Amino acid sequence: MNDYQIDLIIDAQGFSCPMPIVKTNKMIKQMKNGAIIKVLSTDQGSKRDFESWCKKTGNTLLEMSENDDVFTYIIQKGR
Repeated sequence: MNDYQIDLIIDAQGFSCPMPIVKTNKMIKQMKNGAIIKVLSTDQGSKRDFESWCKKTGNTLLEMSENDDVFTYIIQKGR
């Protein structure tokens, strides 16, 4: 992973769909454009969900990784 200046970390581990997206959507709306959020999730479907959500909302999925069944998403607020 690159060294991004993370503005907020959302720990959505243990939550199933759609809660990781719901939590992220709620928090990103309160942030300035260009802000970067790190999301941690254990939901297997979150990879597909975050890719789709970013495209629909105009946010940028900068990075996505998996380590020990934890998915990490680095997202930059677009608009």
